[in-house]
Amino acid sequence: MESLQGYFLLATPHMPDPRFAETVVYLCAHNAEGAMGLIVNQPLSELGLADLFREAGVTVPSRSLPPLYLGGPVEEDHAFFLYSADYHLDPSLVVAPSLCLTRDPQILHDLAAGRGPRHFLPALGYAGWGPGQLEAELAVDGWLTLPGCEQIIFHTPDEHKWRRAAQAHGIDITLFGDVVGSA
Repeated sequence: MESLQGYFLLATPHMPDPRFAETVVYLCAHNAEGAMGLIVNQPLSELGLADLFREAGVTVPSRSLPPLYLGGPVEEDHAFFLYSADYHLDPSLVVAPSLCLTRDPQILHDLAAGRGPRHFLPALGYAGWGPGQLEAELAVDGWLTLPGCEQIIFHTPDEHKWRRAAQAHGIDITLFGDVVGSA
């Protein structure tokens, strides 16, 4: 299968795992070893980004901060940052020409100093799949794959991301899989 790195996974109404109901996962890596991505539409209500700054011993910036997201059920005690490539930090994973991913806490220091990325999405944990696992889930219509879009990730209200990501490609995700037949 061709790599889906940089694509969205939209949970379909057939998604058997309730933790992923109506989620949008942005795939940051996908190869023969498996896949890894961040859920980009599940903000946490009990924790905020300011909590990460405080935990790291970094002064909380005075500007408005985005929410902190549940990136997935794996390593929920680790922070991941999906960010625009106008900012450079090593080590980082280049996910797409305009998006990178890091776990490096230096990003918190740079954000506090006003030197961070223009756009970023902080998340606790990630969604992960072992070799062949994602492909098996795709085969049973648990996910719809669509090209990723920064507008959806950074500029669409969380409660609309799932539907709008599909609508951008002419799909009504709520009806996905309800039509059966042949031509």
